[in-house]
Amino acid sequence: MTDLCKLLEENPYPGRGIALGKSADGKRGTVVYFIMGRSVNSRNRIFEETEDGIRTKAFDESKMTDPSLIIYHPVRTFGRGLIVTNGDQTDTIRDFLERGLPFDQALRTREFEPDGPNWTPRISGLLSPDGSYKLSILKAADRSGSACARYTFEYPGIAGKGHFISTYETDGDPLPSFQGEPREVHFGNETARELAQKVWAALNAENKVSLFVRTVDLATGETETVIINKHQED
Repeated sequence: MTDLCKLLEENPYPGRGIALGKSADGKRGTVVYFIMGRSVNSRNRIFEETEDGIRTKAFDESKMTDPSLIIYHPVRTFGRGLIVTNGDQTDTIRDFLERGLPFDQALRTREFEPDGPNWTPRISGLLSPDGSYKLSILKAADRSGSACARYTFEYPGIAGKGHFISTYETDGDPLPSFQGEPREVHFGNETARELAQKVWAALNAENKVSLFVRTVDLATGETETVIINKHQED
């Protein structure tokens, strides 16, 4: 298993990333979600807590030029489960789950973002109340963005283990989409705040924008949530 922070330290631009898993003692589910940005529009964002999760919001409304792909609800709870994504497919997944339909069926109705030549993948995760989880990536099947390839990965939830997926492999022009299976990473017994501080420090200082970390007590459902926004660090 790879240390999540080491993996992030070695990558200047993974884009947006999701890590799900279990604490080392097996008692808590763990969720990490971050966004990065290279443009003024992408960097002009913060995470704001909502009743059922978080939303992205412009830090300076006067600088917002195109909200279509950067303003959304990345995290929503569903019962004692949690949905986390890098776009408005969060709402698609929740709507399907409410109708008793599965995670992967919801994502068959969506595809990668229409931002050629990058064709940014849509990444999604679902943490279940028992600590098991799913991750998905929808990405362009070719350089022209003519079709969508869909991948879903399902994990049982093992103490001390998690998996990480991001939109991009690293920086580039155009940006190269994430390749292969989600990376297997290690989780310890850190509190949400301790983990958030480590992950935030590991993210590229110039490109990082916002971070969300939550731990969930699998027995009681109690949560600890930490949000860090670059624009509000002071």
